[in-house]
Amino acid sequence: MNSDNDLQIAGDLLEVQHLLQAPREHPATVAEFVGLARSIAADRSQWEHLVRYDATSRWYHRLRTGPGYEVWLLSWVPGQGTGSHDHGDSSGVLTVLDGTLTEHAGHTTRALTAGAQRVFAPGYAHEVVNDALEPAVSLHVYFPGLTEMPLHTAPSCEARAVTA
Repeated sequence: MNSDNDLQIAGDLLEVQHLLQAPREHPATVAEFVGLARSIAADRSQWEHLVRYDATSRWYHRLRTGPGYEVWLLSWVPGQGTGSHDHGDSSGVLTVLDGTLTEHAGHTTRALTAGAQRVFAPGYAHEVVNDALEPAVSLHVYFPGLTEMPLHTAPSCEARAVTA
């Protein structure tokens, strides 16, 4: 009977160069963009000292760029939100670094706490709001880089269902 435990590698795998992929300098797949966001989130020294809070508008700072992508750091004081929007031709990864954000998408509402990630495709419409009593910080990776953020008419809050 064969099982996963029956697999054995003979010799030095590192000598089989054609099986090894060279590490990429920049992410190129959705999984790699998610990994980039997670690695930045895990290293607070990369972003914590940059965060500012602005009571009059959402604060944002472009943290990094690469070929075909951008990484943005945003802060949210209680009550600040985006309005319903999409990201044009850009896909993205939203990662909550501190606090809690609420995402409204169609008739679905999600509470996103620190560590939560949302991956979205081009044209995905949502609204993000800080409904909590404490400030929040988030990281956004857009690929390709964000060139537009069209606003949408959002459905009424009464029509939204709450999900976890």
